[in-house]
Amino acid sequence: MRFEPVIDKCRIVGVLDDGIASLSASALQHLQAAQLVIGGTRTLQLFADQIAPGAQQRDLTGALSQVPEWIRAAQADALRVVVLATGDPLCHGIAAYLASRLCIEAIEVVPNVSTLQLACARLGLPWQEMKFASVHSQDAGDWVAGSPPAHGLYALLRDIRQHDRLAILTSPHNTPDRIARMLVTEGLADGFEMAVAERLCQPGERIVSGMAMSAAAQMPFADPNVVLLWRTTLRPPQVLFGLPDARFEQRHPEKGLITKNEVRAVSLARMQLTSHSVVWDIGAGSGAVGLEAARLCRHGHVYAIEKNADDCAIVQRNRLAMGISNHGLLHGKAPEGLHGWADPDAVFIGGSGGELAELIALVLKRLKPQGWLVMNFVTIENLGVAVASLKAQGASWDVLQLQASRSKPILHMHRMAAENPVWIVCAQAGASA
Repeated sequence: MRFEPVIDKCRIVGVLDDGIASLSASALQHLQAAQLVIGGTRTLQLFADQIAPGAQQRDLTGALSQVPEWIRAAQADALRVVVLATGDPLCHGIAAYLASRLCIEAIEVVPNVSTLQLACARLGLPWQEMKFASVHSQDAGDWVAGSPPAHGLYALLRDIRQHDRLAILTSPHNTPDRIARMLVTEGLADGFEMAVAERLCQPGERIVSGMAMSAAAQMPFADPNVVLLWRTTLRPPQVLFGLPDARFEQRHPEKGLITKNEVRAVSLARMQLTSHSVVWDIGAGSGAVGLEAARLCRHGHVYAIEKNADDCAIVQRNRLAMGISNHGLLHGKAPEGLHGWADPDAVFIGGSGGELAELIALVLKRLKPQGWLVMNFVTIENLGVAVASLKAQGASWDVLQLQASRSKPILHMHRMAAENPVWIVCAQAGASA
């Protein structure tokens, strides 16, 4: 009878900066018996006295992608392995990364108190409703309004927009002052209070709070640290869909360069958006369609382009006034610049700048499977170009003519005043005529 060798599990042990005082008896026993210990530079130094003299040590700093192979090789040699991780290894820690790359039976997590929990405890803040977040990654650079999802602070800003209390793991590069500057840039500085817990469980531990966000934006903090953010004013309830036209700033004196409420509602509905959709808004105008799409796609992103400089400025002001961060705007004429955008789930064309046929061909190539192209036209000529282009591409399409009438006062009574008719042309990626 053949027996498979029993592989000793790799223990992923959560530790804190007060050293062995943070470890349970069993966790300490695992560490002392380990034949290979993997950890960051500072953590290996902190527990150097508890590592067996003959044990191998591997520094994972800058070498995270190699750790799974280190563990596999050690287990193949029947070595006992311990990975040291700060706090709770399953709270924005290394455990999830290793579990996704190793057989789940090959690891065992020995958790500790998260440094985020410790920071909350120091300030007496309950954390069960807090959003735990992390910018413990490579240098993201300072936040610039309208940055794309690739920016290292993008996800954090999205979380800040959507939550009232947050606890944030920082890094030596993505520091509390950088987070504070992002809040100032986005006009959120007056709505939040910040506290920073420095060097938790170390002799130099300090809690800094009660500072203005503008002051925190210029203040150095000791590393490592944790940031706590909480709103000082309640967020008013937000309308989810169908914002009135007056909510958007529009061009003056030519007021009206906006997709009207009724047309906007139907167009957004035809785009079949999800909370994670990537959207293109071509010919943004005042930005109404793209900005309302960004509100609906709160885990997605909207890429917008507008050729008129004055309209671009209006879109930016509308974005800031509405508190939207998952929206980027390019000043230019499509299709220039679109090559750098992520492939879309939905595309809205409100203005084409005379490049309509080229844009339709490009969009149908870039749309994700089952994605939707939605276009608005007020002229017969553009409608004709759109239909001819869709036929040439072999696309499946349909046209809706929408004409709304709104009541207006006349003396002591009311009459109906018709808006201009609009053609809404829709086509789906991957669908043939």
